[in-house]
Amino acid sequence: MDPQAAEGQDAAAVLGADPAPLTALLGDLASPANEARSRAERTFHALRASHPDPLALRLAHLLLSPTHPAAPMAAVLLRRLISPGSQAFVYPALAPATQSSLRALLLSAASSPGLSRSISKKLSDAVAELATYLLPSGSWPDLLTFLYKSVASASSPPALQESALNTLARLASHLAAGFPDLHALLLAALSHPSSTDVRVAGLNAAISVIQSLPSAADRDRFQDLLPAMMRALAESLNCGNEGSAQEALEMMIELAGLEPRFLRRQLPDVVASMLQIAEAPGLEDGTRHLAVEFVVTLAEARERAPGMMRRLPRYVGRLFAVVMTMLLDVQDEPAWYAAVSEEEDAGETGSFVFAQECLDRLAIAVGGNTILPVAAELLPSYIGAEEWKRRHAALMTISQIAEGCAKVMTKNLDQVVGMVLNSFNDPHPRVRWAAINAVGQLSTDLGPELQNKLHHVVLPALASAMDDSENPRVQAHAASAILNFSENCRPEILTPYLDVIVGKLLLLLQSGSQMVQEGALTALASAADSSQEHFQKYYDAVMPYLKAILMNATDKSSRMLRAKSMECISLVGMAVGKQKFRDDAKQVMEVLMSLQGSHMEADDPITSYMLQAWARLCEDGESDDDGVETITLGDKRIGIRTSLLEEKATACSMLCCYADELKEGFFPWIDQVATTLVPLLKFYFHDEVRKAAVSAMPELLRSAKLAVEKGQAQGRDNSYLKQLSDYIVPALVEAMHKEPETQICASILESLNESIQMSGTLLDEGQVRYIVEGIKEVITASSNRRTERTERANAEDFDSEEDELLREENEQEDEIFDQVGDCLGTLVKTFKTYFLPFFDELSVYLTPMLGKDKTSEERRVTICIFDDVAEHCREAAVRYYDTYLPSLLEACASENPDVRQAAVYGIGICAEFGGSSFRPHTGEALSRLYNVIKHPNALDLDNAMAYDNSVSALGKICQFHRDSIDASQVIPAWLSCLPLKNDLVEAKIVHEQMCAMLEKSDSELLGHNNQHLPKIVSTFAEILCAGKDLATEQTASKIVNLLRQLQTTLPPSVLASTWSTLQPQQQLALQSVLTS
Repeated sequence: MDPQAAEGQDAAAVLGADPAPLTALLGDLASPANEARSRAERTFHALRASHPDPLALRLAHLLLSPTHPAAPMAAVLLRRLISPGSQAFVYPALAPATQSSLRALLLSAASSPGLSRSISKKLSDAVAELATYLLPSGSWPDLLTFLYKSVASASSPPALQESALNTLARLASHLAAGFPDLHALLLAALSHPSSTDVRVAGLNAAISVIQSLPSAADRDRFQDLLPAMMRALAESLNCGNEGSAQEALEMMIELAGLEPRFLRRQLPDVVASMLQIAEAPGLEDGTRHLAVEFVVTLAEARERAPGMMRRLPRYVGRLFAVVMTMLLDVQDEPAWYAAVSEEEDAGETGSFVFAQECLDRLAIAVGGNTILPVAAELLPSYIGAEEWKRRHAALMTISQIAEGCAKVMTKNLDQVVGMVLNSFNDPHPRVRWAAINAVGQLSTDLGPELQNKLHHVVLPALASAMDDSENPRVQAHAASAILNFSENCRPEILTPYLDVIVGKLLLLLQSGSQMVQEGALTALASAADSSQEHFQKYYDAVMPYLKAILMNATDKSSRMLRAKSMECISLVGMAVGKQKFRDDAKQVMEVLMSLQGSHMEADDPITSYMLQAWARLCEDGESDDDGVETITLGDKRIGIRTSLLEEKATACSMLCCYADELKEGFFPWIDQVATTLVPLLKFYFHDEVRKAAVSAMPELLRSAKLAVEKGQAQGRDNSYLKQLSDYIVPALVEAMHKEPETQICASILESLNESIQMSGTLLDEGQVRYIVEGIKEVITASSNRRTERTERANAEDFDSEEDELLREENEQEDEIFDQVGDCLGTLVKTFKTYFLPFFDELSVYLTPMLGKDKTSEERRVTICIFDDVAEHCREAAVRYYDTYLPSLLEACASENPDVRQAAVYGIGICAEFGGSSFRPHTGEALSRLYNVIKHPNALDLDNAMAYDNSVSALGKICQFHRDSIDASQVIPAWLSCLPLKNDLVEAKIVHEQMCAMLEKSDSELLGHNNQHLPKIVSTFAEILCAGKDLATEQTASKIVNLLRQLQTTLPPSVLASTWSTLQPQQQLALQSVLTS
């Protein structure tokens, strides 16, 4: 049987009067058997393509029988068919009658009695999805009536009311403005006498409506709903319906974050209710956490509601007490004492971790002046308690609030640090660990004041804690805390303690616990880094231990130990200097070279440590040529200029350098380096680290691409390059969104452009969309910054210094927009006409840049982007001519030569590819081009490129629109401008065009009685005298052949006359090429 006929029979059976075949098909779609499910999917897809109308209607009819076994699957499939975001979306293709019936059936099914909660939710979602497509054009008027009746009618069953309210919540932005009696209906739903579900759905709808309203005044009309909203929440909890209550709390948190001012009038009651939930011991942890999250979110909403929460000073005390109680949820796990794993959270529960995070956020949000008095009231009872968990909680609290309270804590250093140091002698090891942890955190957050003022008590305490051999985790943490202390410490402070500290650390290196050894290595590295040349005294004692670990810690379980020894050696080497380190450096570098040549597993930490070690070793290498250090890596010698950048930035720069220098040879390291550097794109503590990480991204892609192309990628193909691109490109775009420095933002765009070039068509549509959305954000942010500066310039105190600063800042914005242009140009060149839908979206952002109030650079870049579109999309770009060509014609008169060049180049492109669409502009284009060419200073150095591009554009009008011009006037004018000598790319194109015209004996080019021949020959002579600069080899060969033809075909008198017009040098050049 013909397959098409068989398909028709299948469709007739499934969509016929008998429901059994459709029921069977829907059953198979949910079948665990792959073959049956695959066959059913093929059938369904075929029906969707060939019979969408009856398929949609049959699925909808099934929903009228909610107890039918196939109803749940029918609801899922119907939603796909009518959801605009679904690949299966067919609604626009349905017949109008089908669309109407389908809408009616959906509403009828939604109000069916006996609808299960699951199907009701699916139906509600389907209705909302279709409505988002129809409501903007007013194409579903019945929906508002249906929802209103479902919510307002006293006879509506609670399930229908709940479903209608949930649909309203999804569609609030479309429906709220026109929904009758909305305030009263929401109040009634929030106070429903019998159904908690309706009350929670009312809460959902109320929050969505409030968020959808455009102005604060509109939102304020609903403020009196808040008591009912809070009652609905409380009643859910009282009924034991914590699932619904948690949904409601999540919505309230969203409201607190987005519209905190809405809560202002009812703030004391709302916050008190939330704290009551947080304090209730009988509730689930998840419920209590959400209540805490609500209050912390409100505290953090300072930008939207500055000062609002300070009206409630007592809430901080209650919240702080609740959160500290959550810190007691920690267990004394044996794994913690074993100290085999690096994980320090053994025994810590979800509540404990959540509480830590909340204390940190709360302290940052409200500041030390508010938090410290509360902490001072609570901490003494905890720190003096008999139960170890309470003492532990007190110390963890100090660690967590230190960052937010740093300024105030610094004023009370003795008191805060004294409380912590007293706990170094606590009988419980976990409390001692927490005390050490607090000292480490305080050293980071309160440094360098802590180091300067209290080194005499902190360092001896840490050294003493290293003696706790019965608790290796405590020992290791004490050693690690030396790192925190050292980072903010001057060498002269640390040096007097080094004898004791180094002696203890050397003992720890001989410990049987790997965790302790690793902690000791970290401490030695940081001590050496901080004390610099003062560490030379200990070098001979320390280095043998370090080398022994590097060479002997070879089994898999010791990989991190070996990696840290490598880090420690390189930092010690940097600290003591090349003279002291030279002999050991050779030995260590040999070990690194052998490691690099060996096979290492993908997750081996030694890889990234090795690269950082190389960076440091390179700084202390043995070459002293002009401050450049060199090492041999593989078969390449790499030179590294020593730098004053900090260690992390140096290591990042080195990684970039390796990738650039080794090209495809860097392939084995790409994965490790990418996972190390991509997170550093958002390393906001150090600009140089971000810059180096940004620069490395395209180098990694280039290395991978070359390795794949040259067959040196260990069997990997383009799929690997795509995988790497999928990792790097979105990370660059995300970093671009969040980058606070305009200069680095420009660098990110530059790297993004290079990465797009490397990735090419491996980028899929979704990634291109992500890039374009990112570029839109960059353009908007840059424009906003310019507007703010304009406002600053209008201030009464504005002076010449401010003016200079503004000019520099705007130049950085120009650089950003320049890089935006390069990125978009690359996308256009890569994807050509496939990029045009994105260009349509971008035009809204670009066309304003052509305005007279914009900078020359903004206008130039926008014109260049259009030039790229016109050049690479050719006929498909004609539809943009009406928008952009008038601006190009106007820009021909710009005082800025770069703008003029971009404009006249674009006119040439449009003349070449625009066909009849360009013809109406020919006259004005000629006039504008003549003005550029004939300007008295046209051939000045600044203007020469615009001149050459104008001549090229004139030639294209001659070539493609000769029937629209007076060729006998225009072509000689064009010829008189030749040869071109500045824009060497355009010169080659134009001179080839001239040859082609002469090959066809173009009458306007030759002129009456060959009157232009002397100019033609002299132009050829100049081109040939310039060597390869002004013509391709092919064009030069054509010129020689044409001259030889003229030599044989022209009368001797004409030839002699022509020859006599040439300069002696030109005559010699022509004689040379014609006789060779």
